[in-house]
Amino acid sequence: MSTKDKKGKKIFLNTEDCPIRNVVAQIGDKWSILILFSLVDGSDRFNSLKSRIEGISQRMLTQTLRDLERDGFVKRTVYPQVPVKVEYELTELGRGLAKSVWGLVSWADKHHDDIREARCSYDREQCSR
Repeated sequence: MSTKDKKGKKIFLNTEDCPIRNVVAQIGDKWSILILFSLVDGSDRFNSLKSRIEGISQRMLTQTLRDLERDGFVKRTVYPQVPVKVEYELTELGRGLAKSVWGLVSWADKHHDDIREARCSYDREQCSR
């Protein structure tokens, strides 16, 4: 993850071995956590997910689901019927991630108003400079 400089401060390396750059940045995008939490209660189909995640485009949902599947967080199941039925569900790894991230999501919910106020205050200060 990191090494230390002469003063003992962490240096974060830009390598594939860095879990912050390689894993956390991937799930920290605009949509991944919303998709994960949309699947916490069970499997769902593409159009249902799209309708439940306001503002996501079809293209972005497709790409994010592929990325989450590639990383082992989401399983895609295709049922051979006409029309083809496709469902997405969390894997064990995905459920563990959702459980781990729940603390951050809860914290964000609890402090959302404080953060919005801090942003407004900062923006007012920047405008008066």
